[in-house]
Amino acid sequence: MLQEETDMEKSLYLANPYGFSAQQKAGPLRELKAALEAVGAVVWEPFERSNSADLSAPGWAYRVGQADRRDVRDADGIFAVVNGCPPDEGVMVELGMAIAWGKPTFLFRDNCRRCTDSESYPLNLMVFSGLPRQGWEDFWYASAEEISAPGKALMRWLAGETVHSAC
Repeated sequence: MLQEETDMEKSLYLANPYGFSAQQKAGPLRELKAALEAVGAVVWEPFERSNSADLSAPGWAYRVGQADRRDVRDADGIFAVVNGCPPDEGVMVELGMAIAWGKPTFLFRDNCRRCTDSESYPLNLMVFSGLPRQGWEDFWYASAEEISAPGKALMRWLAGETVHSAC
């Protein structure tokens, strides 16, 4: 028997650069993952999912890249950490794939610097191309605490509401 859409757990690919640093893995990555799981998302964290990759074996980079691409494709949505000026290029590729595949996209940036020539957005306008023109701020998170805000898009999506996609 199939569950109703609102009862199904939704997978969320956590695109982030934090797994390259032990300190960031233990701090902000753990905090974000815990906050997302606390609201009911099934978090697919790429560093955790590929932690068995043998980095000394030939071809490891290709295999990890393909596994991450498959995970972005197969996840129900993406929560992308877009810190940095510019944000991490791997996260940007993953975000671009998710936008192209019409995935619900949610952006996290707790960095106060603006990296844009646009008066409308704090980052390159293409980062926002998967979000609605009006109300894109509902898909933007500036702290882990904001993840559980009931009026924001992530909580509405997890509750079964169809959130607007620009695609």
